[in-house]
Amino acid sequence: MKSDSSEKLNSAIHLLHRAGQCADELFAVNVGVSDLTPRQFAVLKALANSDEPSQSTLVDLTGIDRSTMADIIRRLVAKSLVQRRRTRRDARMYAVRLTEKGKTALNHAEPAVRATDERILAAIPAAQREAFLRSLARIVEAIGPDAIGQPQR
Repeated sequence: MKSDSSEKLNSAIHLLHRAGQCADELFAVNVGVSDLTPRQFAVLKALANSDEPSQSTLVDLTGIDRSTMADIIRRLVAKSLVQRRRTRRDARMYAVRLTEKGKTALNHAEPAVRATDERILAAIPAAQREAFLRSLARIVEAIGPDAIGQPQR
C-alpha cells in the first residue's frame, strides 16, 4: 500500500522533529562562539535557579533523561562551566553548581535564546502565540517522560 507523501509531511511527529531541528539550528547561529547547545543552556539555566541541585534534580527540572544529563554535565565540566562534587548525604550523588565561567556563558547565551524564541514565534500570528506555547506545554505534560507508558487521559 502506497502512502500519501503529503500525509508524511503533516505527521505530528515529523513536524515536531523538523521544528526542533529548525530551533536547534537557529539557536546555534544565534549563540555563536559560546558553542552551547539548547540542552546545555537549559541545564545552566536550571542551575542558576537552584541551589546546587543533584543531577537527579536537574533531570526533574529539565525533563532531560538521566544518561543524557550525565553526558551534558561531563561536557559542561570539561568546559569549566560547572563543577560537581559528591553530596554529603549520599556519596553516590553529585551536587552541581555553576562556575563563574558558567554564569558568564549563561549571561552571554540569554540574548541568543530570546532572539531564537522571537524568530520562532514570529512565524506564528501574534494572536496564536500564547495558545501555541500552551499547546507545547500540554504535549510535554501529557506525553513527557513521566507519562510515557501511562494510560491516555
